[in-house]
Amino acid sequence: MPRADPAVIGRSLHKRFVVKASKTPVHALADVSLEVPAGTLTALVGPDGAGKTTLLRLMAGLMRADQGELRVLGIDVSADPQAVQDRISYMPQRFGLYDDLSVQENLDLYADLHGVPRDKRRARYARLMEMTDLGRFTGRPAGKLSGGMKQKLGLACTLVRSPDLLLLDEPTVGVDPLSRRELWQIVQQLVDDEKLSVMVSTAYLDEAERCSHVFVLRGGQLLAQGAPAELRDRANGLCFVATPPSGEAPRRLQARLLDARQDIVDAVPQGGEVRFIRRRDADGGRIDALLEGAHTEPVSARLEDGFMTLLRTQQAGEGAAPAMAATTTASPPSTTASSEVVIEVKNLVRRFGDFTAVASTSFSVRRGEIFGLLGPNGAGKTTTFRMLCGLLPASGGQLRVAGVDLRHARAQARQRIGYVSQKFALYGNLTVRENLSFFGGAYGLRGQKLRERMDTVLRQFDLADELDAPSGQLPGGYKQRLAMATGLLHEPEILFLDEPTSGADPLARREFWRRITALAEGGTTVVITTHFMEEAEYCDRIVIQDAGKVLAIGTPQEVRAQAQGGEDGGQRIDMEQAFIGIVEKARRKDKDTAARQPEGATT
Repeated sequence: MPRADPAVIGRSLHKRFVVKASKTPVHALADVSLEVPAGTLTALVGPDGAGKTTLLRLMAGLMRADQGELRVLGIDVSADPQAVQDRISYMPQRFGLYDDLSVQENLDLYADLHGVPRDKRRARYARLMEMTDLGRFTGRPAGKLSGGMKQKLGLACTLVRSPDLLLLDEPTVGVDPLSRRELWQIVQQLVDDEKLSVMVSTAYLDEAERCSHVFVLRGGQLLAQGAPAELRDRANGLCFVATPPSGEAPRRLQARLLDARQDIVDAVPQGGEVRFIRRRDADGGRIDALLEGAHTEPVSARLEDGFMTLLRTQQAGEGAAPAMAATTTASPPSTTASSEVVIEVKNLVRRFGDFTAVASTSFSVRRGEIFGLLGPNGAGKTTTFRMLCGLLPASGGQLRVAGVDLRHARAQARQRIGYVSQKFALYGNLTVRENLSFFGGAYGLRGQKLRERMDTVLRQFDLADELDAPSGQLPGGYKQRLAMATGLLHEPEILFLDEPTSGADPLARREFWRRITALAEGGTTVVITTHFMEEAEYCDRIVIQDAGKVLAIGTPQEVRAQAQGGEDGGQRIDMEQAFIGIVEKARRKDKDTAARQPEGATT
C-alpha cells in the first residue's frame, strides 16, 4: 500500500510582526521546515512565544508567510487559502461559542456557516453528541455549560463537517483532568476510526506524549522533532526521584535543587517526592549536599524531561541566565506555616436562584500557607474563590478574611488582599509602566512609595525591559508576570490566584512556582485554583470540591491516602490519579443514591 502524502509540508517558513510601540520586527517564525504525516496525531510544543499559534494560523490560511513554501493537503496555502479552509477544521484557543444560543443552536449555526447539507446533519450530530456526551444538554444555553463542556461543544462545532485535517490550538487550557481525559479520548477516536490527520498545540507534555510525532519550537525556531521516545532519550539516565527528609515539604527540596542550575536541569514535586534531572557533567558532591540526606532512586525519562533538557541545553549554549535565579531568592525557610488563621470559612453557601453552587463548605487557611482549591469545571470552586476575594457575596454561612467579616466589610478586606484573575484583566492598550502606576494608585500608593514598589516588582518579575511595551502585546508568560506584579504592588497579606498558569508551558510554570514558594516563605498566604494537578504538590493543604460539596481536604499526602482508601500497598499514585479517583467515586455514590430514591423524592 503506497504511503500517503504528508498532510502538511513547510519549507523555510518565516513570519515577522512589527511591534507598534517600538517599530521593531519580531520573528514569530524563522526558517521553519517540517512535514506532518497524514492520518496521525501530531503535537506542537514549546515555551510561550515559541510560534505555535502563528504556525497553526499559517496552516489554516488565516495568515500568509513572509517567506518560504507551505502546502496543506497538497494545496499551496499562499496561492489558494480558501481551498485549504474548505477541507480543514480549526479550533483556536478562544473558540467563538454563542452563550445565548443553546448547544443545538450553536451546532446548527456552524453547520450553516460551513455549508453542511441538511440531509447529512442528523447522522453527524448524533455521532458528535455520542462522542462528547452532550446529547442530554442540547437545549441548554452554551453560557451555562461548565468549562470542560464548552470545550467539548467547541470541538463538536469544529467537526460539524468531516475535515481532512483538524488543527487544535491548546484545546485543553483551563480544563480539569476529567474533561481533559475525555477530550483526548474524542480526538484519539477520530484518528483511530476516521484516520483523521490532527495537529495540536499543547502546554501539557503528557498530552504530547500521546502523539506519534512531536515538533518542539522555541523563539520561532524548530529545535527538535521526532517520536516522543526519541525526545525522551535526551534525558535517559539523568532522571531521579528524591524522598525529602521527614518533616520537609517537597517544594523546599525542589527549590534548593531548582536554584542549583550548574548541576540540575529541572526539579518538580511529584507524589510527595521530588523528581529531578541532573546535568551530565554535574558534580555529585554538590548534589548530595543539596539533597541533605534525601533518599534517591533513578526513574525512566518522560517526554517532559527530554523537553526540559533540550531547552536548558539551548539556554546554556546561548549563555542565557536562568530567569528565576536572580529574582526568586527566598527568605530563610520556616519549618511550617504559622498557626494564625487568616481565612475562616464556616458553612458557606452560595445560591443562584434555585441552584446551589456551594453547599455548606467549611475550612480554614493559616498565615504563610499555600492552600489549593481543586475541582472539576462547574464544581463550585470558582464561586468559592470569588466569595473569598470579596467579589461575590455569600448566601449564607460565615466568612472571615484577614480578620474582616466579608459579609459586612468586603471593601475593607480588599485592601489587604491581592488578586490575579484567570484571564488577563489589565489594560491592554496601556504600557507595563502605565498599568503598574494606575493600579498602584488604586491601591493607595503615591509618590516615592509607588516608585519604590514599582522598581521592586519590575526587578522581581524581570519586566524592566518591557516597561514601555503595551501590555496587550506581551507574550502570555509576560502577561502573567505583569498580572502577578500588579497584584503584589501593595504587599498584600493574602494573594488569591485563579488558575494563574493556565496555558503556561513547563518553563513558565517552574518560574512561577519558584516565586510563589519564596512569597510563602516570607509569610504571604497564597490561595490558588489550578487544573494542573502536579501544582497541588506545592500546596501545604488542598480541598477538592465537586457539585458544590467538599470531597476531600488535607495535605497532598493525606488526600492521596484518601484516594487509596488509607492504604497504599506500596503503590505510588500522583495527584491527578488521586483527584480523578476521589471525584469519580463521589459521582458514582451520588448516582447510586439518586437511583435508589423513589420517583419525585428530593434530598
